[in-house]
Amino acid sequence: MGRVGVLYGGSSAEREVSLMSGAGVHSALREAGVDAHLFDTGKEGIAALAGAGFDRVFIALHGRWGEDGCIQGALELLGIPYTGSGVAACALAMDKVMTKRVWLQHKLPTPRFAVLRAGESLEAVPGEVGLPLIVKPAHEGSTLGLTKVCTPASLAGAYELAARYDTAVLAEEFIAGRELTVAVLGSDETARVLPVIEILAPDGNYDFQNKYYSDDTRYVCPAQLSESVTRQVQALAVAAYRAVGCAGWGRVDVMLDREHRPYLLEVNTAPGMTGHSLVPMAAAAAGMSYSELCVEILASARCKLQPHSVPMT
Repeated sequence: MGRVGVLYGGSSAEREVSLMSGAGVHSALREAGVDAHLFDTGKEGIAALAGAGFDRVFIALHGRWGEDGCIQGALELLGIPYTGSGVAACALAMDKVMTKRVWLQHKLPTPRFAVLRAGESLEAVPGEVGLPLIVKPAHEGSTLGLTKVCTPASLAGAYELAARYDTAVLAEEFIAGRELTVAVLGSDETARVLPVIEILAPDGNYDFQNKYYSDDTRYVCPAQLSESVTRQVQALAVAAYRAVGCAGWGRVDVMLDREHRPYLLEVNTAPGMTGHSLVPMAAAAAGMSYSELCVEILASARCKLQPHSVPMT
């Protein structure tokens, strides 16, 4: 693999999670004999990255400036192969509103939604989306700034919380049912799914604390679904992944309503790799160790933009 950089930390609201993910990936790669080195993009800039001599990098960054196409664009310019999706897919997946619009264009099911912006009235939102609904920042992950709204009176407070993280806020129909997630490895026609995971959080609240630190959240992997529903959910996840243009690896979050109809929530192009994270859990259920998973993802690293010659004048 050559000299490998594990990009982690960063400067997004998800820095804390990224530090844990990067440390885990770095340790696993070193254990597998890879010459891996940690590189905190929140402390060192592009010049330092250019001079680090990395032959390829594993992106363990989450959130803005790491998962949104920014670092991917810099790596393309530097000619350093990297894990995960390219610039366009990362930018699209990071924008939950645009992702939903792409899925709808592909006739893939996703909950009803409305975009909330500063200064605009919220009065019509419950009628458009229904109650209860979910309010969350349009460009954040890890459930940061997310609120379940059950009454019109609590919508303003939920908006204010989400707006601390983003100027664009998403109000989304709440789908009552089972919370599922599907990890995908590979690209294009070679993309394959890992076993479906069902998330059982305390009181149905899969927030930041229950996602990364609580031992009370339970996970069922493989999820106890019928064979036909499992195939339907997995096929939908792959279709969603391909529609956005994802590559290398990712994770698609799905809600299954009480009539066993799946709805797409979002796609993550650089999912968590912590001790509580879901992609390693799904890989383990498929017989793949954490270290093997990291090596497979790293082996898929490449630049996505093909170089071309510029005529000299």
